[in-house]
Amino acid sequence: MPTYPVINLKTKEEKELSMSMKEYDQWRKDNPDWDKDWSKGVGGTAEVGDWRNKLDGGWNEVLDRVGKQSPRSNVKKFNNY
Repeated sequence: MPTYPVINLKTKEEKELSMSMKEYDQWRKDNPDWDKDWSKGVGGTAEVGDWRNKLDGGWNEVLDRVGKQSPRSNVKKFNNY
């Protein structure tokens, strides 16, 4: 469930809401004195590095099952060098 840091524009009270986007949209309409607290940030942190180094062992199982679905499949297991 997404969380929304919000701030009261008049009192500067802060809180964090946990609800669906649809519920949050309705909450915003019902509470015009509140807005998203943009000082809390807008996005998550991303990992740095090659995506192939972050695959777990389960990915090869998925590739193996996909490859077995068709005898002419070109899907091969990933080799992490």
